[in-house]
Amino acid sequence: MHLPKQFAESDITVLHALIRAAPLGAWVTEADGELEVNHIPFLLDAERGKFGVIAGHVAKANPVWKSFSQDMASVVIFQGPQTYITPSWYPSKAAHGKVVPTWNYAVVHAYGQPQAIHDPAWLLHHVSQQVDLREKDQAHPWKVADAPPDYIDKMVGAIVGIEISIARLLGKWKVSQNRSQPDKLGTVAGLLNRNDDNANAMAALVKTHVNV
Repeated sequence: MHLPKQFAESDITVLHALIRAAPLGAWVTEADGELEVNHIPFLLDAERGKFGVIAGHVAKANPVWKSFSQDMASVVIFQGPQTYITPSWYPSKAAHGKVVPTWNYAVVHAYGQPQAIHDPAWLLHHVSQQVDLREKDQAHPWKVADAPPDYIDKMVGAIVGIEISIARLLGKWKVSQNRSQPDKLGTVAGLLNRNDDNANAMAALVKTHVNV
């Protein structure tokens, strides 16, 4: 990933927060001489290792758990807020016109060597963690125990766990740091005027680089 210094984010707490907020990662690995990409919701354990451990699962019918590279680290890409930025929001457009559109975004790349996990107890615990976390805001949270035990055993038997100890963690926050103060303020106003969750999230990120 091209990472100009002004867009680099190295605070592990910030990087972990994005992983938790946007857990559907794009897992990229070399497999049988080609790049293989799978989209998997990951759980983060920030207490293990230098950068944490992420864990997910794939269907046993998915051959990636047998073919992922044992020699080359995988990368999992987590996508945070992202949006198009029009130069019409910049006061500098009226001042000199030397402006162009761009795209703002926040992403985390987590690198590490995956391992496949078949242990039924690990898988059941992992699935239960996933369910409890994702269901906690529901009016009537569903629990694994709500389904018949033999059915859950069958479902767990049809998946393989994927665990990656993060060896390298990169963050890129391209959030208008390279614009002037008036252009940043114009960008925040334009984004808030859109009044959607993604634009509001990006406006909040741009605000962190506004000099108050």
